[in-house]
Amino acid sequence: MELRTLRSFVEVVRLESFSRAAKAVYATQPTVSKAVRQLEDELGVQLLERGPGQGVRATAAGEVVYRRALTMLAERDDLRAELDEVRGLKRGELRLGLPPLGSSVLFAPLFAAFRRRYPGIDIRLQEHGSKRLEELVTTGELELAASLMPVPLQFEWQAVSREPLAVVMPEDHRCAGQDTVAMTELADSPFILFDSGFALNPIITAACSRAGFSPTVAARSGQVDFIIALVAAGLGIAFLPRMIARQHPHAGVRYVVLDDQDAAWEMVLIWRRGGYLSHPAQAWLALNREAHSPEAVEAHD
Repeated sequence: MELRTLRSFVEVVRLESFSRAAKAVYATQPTVSKAVRQLEDELGVQLLERGPGQGVRATAAGEVVYRRALTMLAERDDLRAELDEVRGLKRGELRLGLPPLGSSVLFAPLFAAFRRRYPGIDIRLQEHGSKRLEELVTTGELELAASLMPVPLQFEWQAVSREPLAVVMPEDHRCAGQDTVAMTELADSPFILFDSGFALNPIITAACSRAGFSPTVAARSGQVDFIIALVAAGLGIAFLPRMIARQHPHAGVRYVVLDDQDAAWEMVLIWRRGGYLSHPAQAWLALNREAHSPEAVEAHD
């Protein structure tokens, strides 16, 4: 039993005419008539009543076959749609933006898993600070990017990770032996911040504002290791998400958690609100949900 034969039969019943059915399936009337006769022969039952001047009507058996045929044809359409989705993930391109800070911890494993699952998808990766990445998503040059909360209203977002900040301080700093430190205790320490364009800077300066002071900035850099080395040399203190600080042990420095719930480093994936997301982009978001769900994070910890 061929689906093309069933399609012809369904159209004859629906349109109550062989000629109109032939037009619907882009075939000749003799071809459609032959298809219905073959179906009747295969099933061993009459499916249609053909009355002169009365059109075509389905018999009781024909009604059963008609209902079943509709289901089979719908399943065929669903199959084609699902295969189209699969084909869409066997080739294509994902235009992705990631920031220098945190990507090695949060996204390198995700990148590798995506490559294994979808080897035919090319990932066109750009690395910038969060503000620049937001600009590139707005202009459409990037489809997805990682940024920090809060994000502007023109973006939709999906959570990745939320971490408290750790204060990176010299081991001889007066607060180095504490488990946590309040921002007010750091007012007289010089700050080493990231370069402009890093979304972590406004989080730090906002925390200072809540504590009632403006920080003295001793240096800026875009390199985590260099910032830690400057702290070890006694130039000042710095701030890192706790999970990133754990990845960078260094002699001469201590990591103390900042006691400020509002000064969290909350990484998200963003895309244009209402914008089209390609199949590769949707697959990346789905993989991110798997990797960074509460259950997955708990298992990882």
